[in-house]
Amino acid sequence: MRISGVNIPDNKRLEVALTYIFGVGPTASKNIIKSLKLDKDKRAKTLTQDEVGQIQQLLESSIKVEGDLRQEIKQNIARLKEIKSYRGNRHSKNLPLRGQRTRRNTRTVRGNVRKTVGSGKRKVELK
Repeated sequence: MRISGVNIPDNKRLEVALTYIFGVGPTASKNIIKSLKLDKDKRAKTLTQDEVGQIQQLLESSIKVEGDLRQEIKQNIARLKEIKSYRGNRHSKNLPLRGQRTRRNTRTVRGNVRKTVGSGKRKVELK
């Protein structure tokens, strides 16, 4: 089953299955189910076409999801880079931007690249 261009897993509960859509987290999923008066324990494969249409319509009208949300996030990051804010500079250098230390423990953001001063051994030139 597809909702907003995303394949929803069939055997998951509806509450969990909706979170597979980018931009819909657990809280938004609960709010969608509550507003449409659906059973949260119902499996995604047991939804009728009418219920799928209602979910699709609610997502399009009230929540930014998938492509629109990704595009907005990309534009926000581009704006930060353009105005040369601190966060924009950190984004462009692929460094953590929320105050974390960079001397150690930033391998998830940077990969295993050693970019800061003193955080790696210099390679000795071969003669």
